[in-house]
Amino acid sequence: MARKSSTNAPQDPPPGYAIDPKAVPMLRYEASLPHLPVPALESTAAKYLDTVKPLLTPSEFATTKSAVQEFVASPHAAELQTLLQKRASEEGRDSWLSEWWNDVAYMAYRDPVVVFVSYFFIHLDDSVKRRGKDQAKRAASLIKAMLPFRDLTESGRLEPEKVRGIPLAMSSYKWLFHSSRYPTKPSDTAEKFDYKKHNHIVVVRKNKFYTVPLTNAQGKEVSYAELEAQFNKIKALAGSEPSPVGIGAFTADNRDHWTENRAKLLSASPKNAELLEKIESAMIVVALDDASPVTRDQVSWETWTGNARNRWFDKHQIIVFENGKSGFLGEHSCMDGTPTLRLNEFILGAIDKGKVDLAETDVAPSSLPAAEELKFEVSSEVEGALKLAEGRYAELLGDHHMKVLHYEGYGKNLMKQFKTSPDAWAQMVKQLAFHKLEGRPGVCYESAQTRKFKLGRTEVIRSVSNESKAWVDAMEGVSGDFKPEKLRGLFRNAVKRHTTYAAWAADGQGVDRHLFGLKQLIPKSSSPDKVPSIYTDKAYGKSNHWELSTSQLSSPYFDGWGYGEVVPDGFGLSYSIGDDYVRWTVSSSEKGGRGKEANEKLIHYLAEAAGEVRRMMEAAAKADAAAAKPEASSKL
Repeated sequence: MARKSSTNAPQDPPPGYAIDPKAVPMLRYEASLPHLPVPALESTAAKYLDTVKPLLTPSEFATTKSAVQEFVASPHAAELQTLLQKRASEEGRDSWLSEWWNDVAYMAYRDPVVVFVSYFFIHLDDSVKRRGKDQAKRAASLIKAMLPFRDLTESGRLEPEKVRGIPLAMSSYKWLFHSSRYPTKPSDTAEKFDYKKHNHIVVVRKNKFYTVPLTNAQGKEVSYAELEAQFNKIKALAGSEPSPVGIGAFTADNRDHWTENRAKLLSASPKNAELLEKIESAMIVVALDDASPVTRDQVSWETWTGNARNRWFDKHQIIVFENGKSGFLGEHSCMDGTPTLRLNEFILGAIDKGKVDLAETDVAPSSLPAAEELKFEVSSEVEGALKLAEGRYAELLGDHHMKVLHYEGYGKNLMKQFKTSPDAWAQMVKQLAFHKLEGRPGVCYESAQTRKFKLGRTEVIRSVSNESKAWVDAMEGVSGDFKPEKLRGLFRNAVKRHTTYAAWAADGQGVDRHLFGLKQLIPKSSSPDKVPSIYTDKAYGKSNHWELSTSQLSSPYFDGWGYGEVVPDGFGLSYSIGDDYVRWTVSSSEKGGRGKEANEKLIHYLAEAAGEVRRMMEAAAKADAAAAKPEASSKL
């Protein structure tokens, strides 16, 4: 869901929170944040049954209901619930979930991070056209605007985020700069570096890696003009021919392959470890691509994937294209999208409002600190491994498709005129569109942040409900021919149900993380007959097979964002809601049975469904007005 945050003065803690005098300002509320709760078993069971019912036949639901009731009444369930509560109350444990979730959902995940884990933001073009269309100028302005945010974060002076006055967990900001994910078996790890000792960025151009210091020869923070000169210098050094050895392609591979190939790279030369650390410890990686994408589809695809040789997917990256278009690629393992959204809004807002010193002064190339090229020494074994990694990446890209719909029929202004939550409205449009595509409800995940709790990340909003199914069936004529006023009533019921579940999820009272936690406590060695039937029942696998993985992040400074599908036969469905538009980015896999044709159909149905919802609401309003006229006349 979209972030809506504000900040309060340090001397004004919200009720129930205290300022930690030993903590830096950014973390001043961290100690008083509540722990993620363990929901009541009966509550989770009731919500679970409610959310699986629209996905099942009556006979399937009867089986599921029996399995759930048996589980809730069993001593085994009570034991698991007690164990989970004990885990949650252990001294020194900030979250019963975070360690498990970070491992299972991210670090132990073995598929390539690019496509399956990474997400991207597309920046609006720079309003200063000359600067915006020049690759070196654009890159320099982005990094120069980033430096104050880096300083606020690393020093701990950044204001904590709040939602409706409630402080959010800020501990994940540690991983925003000077950090890296590392490939290891069976689970990856991450490392944070001292920014004072590693005060540099890494720039990739023509598959060649360079370090650029963030201080000049006088020891002062590098200026915009100096950064521009450095980027132009690197473009000249890199030349016109790409390096045939693109080490970055390793980071686009399956994590086990990358683990093995990193060992081969380290064995090829003693100097390679030092070169790798210079990449991994950098503030951020800046990829200067030689592509010039134009359309939203093209820019989204190139930012999300691009040339793997000219990337380092284990770190956050700024992507700047030859024509000056730019974006951000997020490494998702240690932090979610809201902190990186804040970073990118800070950067682009500072540039837009003229708060960054972008003076164009003359800089003598000889006065710049040396931009060191990181020349890896590779063996024939490493070269062979790179070719295989590049081949697997090409196959991965060939399997995937992405399509963007920038729907300009209306946006949140119209939605609010009808006193409807814009996010819930957009979710209903998506459900109607999927029904048009498949003739049934789609199993849908919407992300809700749980950062009001210590180490909080996300919970699932189960978007499909009995109410949403009733409305969609009515809209599609499955359950009869209804007047607009009746359709609107069903729509409002569905919207209300969605916003209720969204509030539960944000409060740590959703279904999925609780059931996940209980399942984690079942010994892995348990025989199938010892696993509660709630987990072996068809509904459990079906109801968390996320055919529609959806999430909203909205910013006036973005021209798009997105990510990949989470199940082979599903869609990644990111969206943004502006004043007068809704923008959808749809991704999917050919091997999963979706791909290009399915993307184009879903895009078509999203636009069609959006129009139908508007016409339904307007027709109902017109009927209201007509019904009110005779009553008004009778009073005269």
